[in-house]
Amino acid sequence: QVQLEDTGGGLVQPGGSLRLSCATSGRIYSSAVMAWFRQAPGKDREFVAAIRWGVQRTLYADSVKGRFTISRANANSAYLQMNNLKSEDTAVYFCARGVDLTSAPSLYRDWGQGTQVTVSA
Repeated sequence: QVQLEDTGGGLVQPGGSLRLSCATSGRIYSSAVMAWFRQAPGKDREFVAAIRWGVQRTLYADSVKGRFTISRANANSAYLQMNNLKSEDTAVYFCARGVDLTSAPSLYRDWGQGTQVTVSA
């Protein structure tokens, strides 16, 4: 089973930026999909962004379009660049690996442990 480690969370003021990283224990193959989800207290896990590794086709939630960017960092890591952060972006962010470019969390098999992002003045 692939191990995922998601890092880069922290406390940031509204309007600020953070970059999350997701490192895998092995190479990410071109057919794989890497994604980010988030979960706020008392809420369901919510899709944020995903990327088909080989062709770099991306998918974003409407709530983050134009502010967040998912990208390849290297052969075994992905980034989530988050700009113009808002208080409603506060959540634990999880990276995930699957084979379908989808927003459905049930279709992702491997998950990181999560990293806290807090947006507050």
